[in-house]
Amino acid sequence: MTRVLAIDLGGTNLRAALHTGDIGALAPQVREPAPASLDAFVMRARALAVAGEAKALGLAAPGLTEGSVCRWIPNLPWLDGVDIQALFPGLRVAVGNDAQIALLAEAAEGAAKDVSDAILLAIGTGIGSAVLANGRIVAGAQGGACSFGWACADAEDQGDERSGWLERVASGRALDALASQVGLANGGELIASARAGQPAALTAVEETARRLGAALAGAVALLDPGVILVSGGLADALDVIAPPLLAALRRQVPPHLRGIELKPGKFGSRAGLVGAALAGQAGSGWRQIR
Repeated sequence: MTRVLAIDLGGTNLRAALHTGDIGALAPQVREPAPASLDAFVMRARALAVAGEAKALGLAAPGLTEGSVCRWIPNLPWLDGVDIQALFPGLRVAVGNDAQIALLAEAAEGAAKDVSDAILLAIGTGIGSAVLANGRIVAGAQGGACSFGWACADAEDQGDERSGWLERVASGRALDALASQVGLANGGELIASARAGQPAALTAVEETARRLGAALAGAVALLDPGVILVSGGLADALDVIAPPLLAALRRQVPPHLRGIELKPGKFGSRAGLVGAALAGQAGSGWRQIR
């Protein structure tokens, strides 16, 4: 078994663990603020690799990746254009977008283990996404396939340089904005109030869910997935979100696609770390699962 340093690098935090055996029990051994510079990241990752006697590195990055190169990492711009393999020539390196890496975990060992086709939505502050098609995680021509947060179901929307329509109207920060409009502190309180039956909160949450469902209908019609997985903060709110989301989705797809299942991932917040470990173990071919 190759010893793998798994790193789940977010815009806010870095989490890391050493994978030496049981992938299901993998848990963060390091959780700390994300490095502020490339030099700081390299120094920290090298120290963790040396301490763990790692021979491989799996990295989940919060943005666009292509091969071992980070192309566009909006919240960590010091990574833009950086070839991770070149930084760590002594290690076998596998790099991927954080949602694609999370889907690797779910498809290999989690909630999508028994299907060949799946969609994963990571809905937190923003919206990340990934697609499993015929047993392979889809990359696209430049590594940016299936960026679902950029989906649009509003022909009048004027667009935005940094965020897609769906991310602006249906992500965690969108729920935070809606919460403030009804006198609540954040999206978590909004979900709790909707769960308790508070009318204004219910209206806001259901409208968000309908937007998600309408946009998701196009992806379901295009891909015919066996399951849709939800991770991130909204995975804990599926009891409130799922009914209006699925109702909106089913109105826009043919009968044979209306049975699609929506469920949380198995690994929750650990999916990025578990996927990074699996990617590091597999090397550059990590996208091919079955």
